[in-house]
Formats: sequence, structure tokens, C-alpha cells
Amino acid sequence: MSVVIVVNFLFAFSKVEQFRRFKEREQIAFKRFKITEEDWRNREKWDDYVRAASDMIERTGTEIAPWTMVEAEDKNYARIKVLRTLVETLEKAL
Repeated sequence: MSVVIVVNFLFAFSKVEQFRRFKEREQIAFKRFKITEEDWRNREKWDDYVRAASDMIERTGTEIAPWTMVEAEDKNYARIKVLRTLVETLEKAL
């Protein structure tokens, strides 16, 4: 018997933190590939993306596959929250 588990995550961070990460990516050679002009262009649409994310969560979250909001200002905190959520979800499913 197969079991399908869907876990949805939305990583939330501030516009200030996004800017800091973008600038860091430009400065660190091995991270430069992670940032493009498209990223900067899309950043100008921040408010539109926030509204779209809100609509997405409202329209696609279900009881069996709810969205988990991950406070992602601190990468370590975010990673731990994701891992804990995955473990809890797997434990419930088994």
C-alpha cells in the first residue's frame, strides 16, 4: 500500500532581509549564480507577490495538506521548523 504525503511550506521574510540576501549573493563569488536581474525586477513587485501568496494559501490549503508558514528571517530557525514539521507529519501518517 502506498501513502502519499503532501507538505506545503511558505517561507516568509521581510523585504529588508531579502535585500540583504540579494546584496550578499552579489558579493560572494560562489553565490553570484543565485541572483539575476530578474530577481531585482521581481523584487519591485513585492506587494503583488504578498497578495498572491495570501490568495494561494487561502485557495489551496486543505485539511490533509495545510500550509505551514515558516518564519525565515533566520535560516537556522527556518530549517529546524521545516524538519520538525516533516517529522510530525510523518509520525501522524505512520
